[in-house]
Amino acid sequence: QVQLVQSGGGLVEAGGSLRLSCAAYGTIFSIDVMGWYRQAPGKQRELVATITSGGRTNHADSVKGRFTISRDNAKNMVYLQMNSLKPEDTAVYYCNALVGVSTTSGMYTYWGQGTQVTVSS
Repeated sequence: QVQLVQSGGGLVEAGGSLRLSCAAYGTIFSIDVMGWYRQAPGKQRELVATITSGGRTNHADSVKGRFTISRDNAKNMVYLQMNSLKPEDTAVYYCNALVGVSTTSGMYTYWGQGTQVTVSS
């Protein structure tokens, strides 16, 4: 059993910063890609950023230059540093990880519980 537990988020004024954290717990053999997604009210969930186990990152155009994804492989954690926040960044943010639980199993996708980020104008 694998769980992703998120922390961080909250209410911030436009132009402010927040940092999200996500820790993976359980029977974990390896973690491939980790990422952050978000879902605003009435909209589909969208990719924010991903990072491979080797540290290669990909950020959505809407957050490039403002958000930075990083990870700590030793701690099975992924982070999202969000700077210069805008009201349109308001959403529920979810972390995501592609996890292998043994040497013989396939890779499975797990999601965090979600955390609200609200940016006031």
